[in-house]
Amino acid sequence: MQRRSLGKGLSALIPQVEPEKTEKIVELDIGQIRPNRYQPREDFDEEKLKELADSIKTKGIVQPIVVTHLDKDSYEIVVGERRLRAVKSLGFKTIPAIIRKLENLDLLEFSLIENLQRQNLNPIEEAKAFARLIGEFGFTHEKIAQAVTKDRATVSNTLRLLNLPKKLQEAVSSGKISIGHAKLLLSVEDEAQRLMLFNRAIQKGLSVRELENLIGKRAPKKHTMQFHKDPEIISLEEELQRALGTKVRIFHKAKRGNIQIEYYSLGDLEKLVSKLVSLK
Repeated sequence: MQRRSLGKGLSALIPQVEPEKTEKIVELDIGQIRPNRYQPREDFDEEKLKELADSIKTKGIVQPIVVTHLDKDSYEIVVGERRLRAVKSLGFKTIPAIIRKLENLDLLEFSLIENLQRQNLNPIEEAKAFARLIGEFGFTHEKIAQAVTKDRATVSNTLRLLNLPKKLQEAVSSGKISIGHAKLLLSVEDEAQRLMLFNRAIQKGLSVRELENLIGKRAPKKHTMQFHKDPEIISLEEELQRALGTKVRIFHKAKRGNIQIEYYSLGDLEKLVSKLVSLK
């Protein structure tokens, strides 16, 4: 099935969330509306939800939510989960909605892009949403970048956050450490050392530059060059390794460099060549 063009953001997917010619706004029973199984947001700010509820109480619901049919008596929310939560907190029984026919991929795209453009996801929620696009729908990093109007390197670096242990992911989600801190910690291969540096950064309130200096002092001299490799180059190596199924190293200097791809038998080489040829 040919898919529509991506990369134009929310307005291209849900033009001002207005009903199409064949659609109309209806009042739906809130009890019939189910959560979106592809909702990338894991945490909803209670204070902001209360502000939204207060606004709805005063001004009413300015925009209808968007739902899709599940079966005869139930619907799945696509756009407007914050509005739905706010309305529930006010004790409303119904909510204005647009019913739209959507496929699973549409549900994920709508949810992801609506959250990215209306109220930013935290970095870990964003990374998990990107991972679902890859794992469940076969997206590439480039295709995700087009869908969410970000550059490919940003997508790759965001996905790398999922390589952090759960404790560090939670720290990024809650804002205890920044993405800059997380990227530096990702470059530390020893897990115990990484955790120690993380705890030091939290206890001392280290800036990204201070953490970088601390890591540099502790790095073995023989690993200095690898240790300071550009995070974007590292993410490109990882992307190639996933695509080719073997170890890849990129040696980049100024505007040129070379790529080293390892293989361990003639059969491995033939498979590699086949994969590379298929990328034409």
